[in-house]
Amino acid sequence: MTSNTEGLDIQVVGGGVIGLTSAIALAEDGHRVRVLSRDAADDTTSAVAGGLCWPYRIRPYERAVEWSVRSFQVLAALARRPEETGARMVTGTMTATTGGGRGASAEAGDGADDGLAAWYDAVPGLRRARAEELPEGYEAGWRARTPLVDMPAHLRYLEQRLTAAGGAVERREVTSLEEAGAAADMVVNCSGLGARELVPDPEVQPVQGQLVIVENPGIDEWHVAADAGAADTTYLLPQPYGLVLGGTARENAWSREPDPAVAEAIVARCARRFPELARARVLAHKVGLRPARPAVRLAVERLSGGVPCLHNYGHGGAGVTVAWGCADEVLRRVRAVREDRGPVRR
Repeated sequence: MTSNTEGLDIQVVGGGVIGLTSAIALAEDGHRVRVLSRDAADDTTSAVAGGLCWPYRIRPYERAVEWSVRSFQVLAALARRPEETGARMVTGTMTATTGGGRGASAEAGDGADDGLAAWYDAVPGLRRARAEELPEGYEAGWRARTPLVDMPAHLRYLEQRLTAAGGAVERREVTSLEEAGAAADMVVNCSGLGARELVPDPEVQPVQGQLVIVENPGIDEWHVAADAGAADTTYLLPQPYGLVLGGTARENAWSREPDPAVAEAIVARCARRFPELARARVLAHKVGLRPARPAVRLAVERLSGGVPCLHNYGHGGAGVTVAWGCADEVLRRVRAVREDRGPVRR
């Protein structure tokens, strides 16, 4: 998008992948952007994410597909510089026992399979898996080459890119959106699970995800079997720092402490596909809380002091998958607000 000749002072609340990509889009368009985040990037929910670009636990489906396709394009381009950006293109298999074989994106019986059809049409080279490519017990699946993102490395890249564009990150807790807007022309709220209290929005709920990182015995493709709505999933994601094994999707579970019994069950599920994993050395246990909502909230409202606030939260388990698409929409909404307001104050 072309550059802006008269930018706004914008405070972005939240330093995860949604907040950082939104901030980059705005800073590179000429706005003066500051990200306010209580946590360092490595301590956000985004850093715990497995990093596979594939829609999961996010609605509305039609918008999610649009955002996902845009993010796929951006991440695929960034994958040409994997050491710098943390993004790589990796081949893998998405399988499911229900929902017509469309994997984690399908909600059995509610029409989601049709709602996400455009995603399958948009992924270059995606095809149905042959019977010999499917693990035992699975009826259908898809083979695709998609972005797989080393999230800690990617978050560092995003912060560096934001700084290069003239933006800044400030480590501090935001107690109210009005506070963030006190010295700004506009607030962009990317607070994720924090929006539950900050907005407040009781529709925001955690979906707890636990994973185990082990030494990789030589697995170079990603493998996912995740029926939507299931509390237990099975996935293997080869990252530079180890093989990520998952996982869980426990709704309304707030604990960030790894459960040893859950970790054992995760390894056992993955070892049924690759028996050598039963002996793999465990490197780390991680737990993250996905910021789920019945639908992503991407909308503008006026704060009590009159400053416009653009909400961008509720992305569930698809933050990295939709981040760049949502960032594009954030930029469009900010431009529209600026045009409605006329000249900015100085």
